[in-house]
Amino acid sequence: MKDKRILYVSSEVIPYLPETEIASMSFEAPQMVNSKGGQIRIFMPRYGNINERRHQLHEVIRLSGMNLVINDFDMPLIIKVASIPKERIQVYFIDNEEYFKRKATFTDEEGNLFPDNDERAIFFAKGVVETVKKLNWSPDIIHVHGWLASLLPLYLKKYYASEPLFSQSKIVSSIYNQGFEGSLNKEMINKIAFDGIDTESITELQDPTYENLMKVVVKNSDAAIIGSSELQENLAKILNTSKIPVLPYKKKEEFPQAYEEFYTTKVLD
Repeated sequence: MKDKRILYVSSEVIPYLPETEIASMSFEAPQMVNSKGGQIRIFMPRYGNINERRHQLHEVIRLSGMNLVINDFDMPLIIKVASIPKERIQVYFIDNEEYFKRKATFTDEEGNLFPDNDERAIFFAKGVVETVKKLNWSPDIIHVHGWLASLLPLYLKKYYASEPLFSQSKIVSSIYNQGFEGSLNKEMINKIAFDGIDTESITELQDPTYENLMKVVVKNSDAAIIGSSELQENLAKILNTSKIPVLPYKKKEEFPQAYEEFYTTKVLD
């Protein structure tokens, strides 16, 4: 992995959010690549329940100040950064007062999905790409974790298809059981179409369930990794019928070698 550039984009990363399969692997995988001499960048949303003082987040003025258009509205992009304690790893946080100030991640106190989770996902995907463009950092691999990050492969393949910085980048998506019940906003497909993405390429999102989001993820990825020890049958079927390389689930002690081999022989080869 020496000198390979890997961009990790995740909806959750420890120690900033509680430990889950997604949050743990979104830390463990970059740490592994970092220890082997690879170059990494990690991006996640700056949810309002992340303690900025305790984790020493600070705004990066040179990267902030851009407006992203979401469904014909200008939404200011704020970039913050922090370093994971005892690790030489920086994490970039995508922030916006409207989308991420609330003191929760995905649901309200009653457990209901936020009605603007679709827009938050669009904003996060576009925010990551625009920030990486400002950094002028061309990744060899872009590894995506979690459903709030799930629009990134679509936007890279469609909206940013002519962006030279990512012309050689390969997209790997980890698929987890950690999804959500019900559907996101039914207008999601129209909001994505506003960005010029053909609705025929996202027909699944007429009903934006977790399963249908994963169908769009896999369809726009170059490879996939099973991130949960037990994957729901419908999710496994999506992967089994895809034509991309798929790495089966690996235990914590197995994953470093397996991920490194998968990256180098199946993704970059």
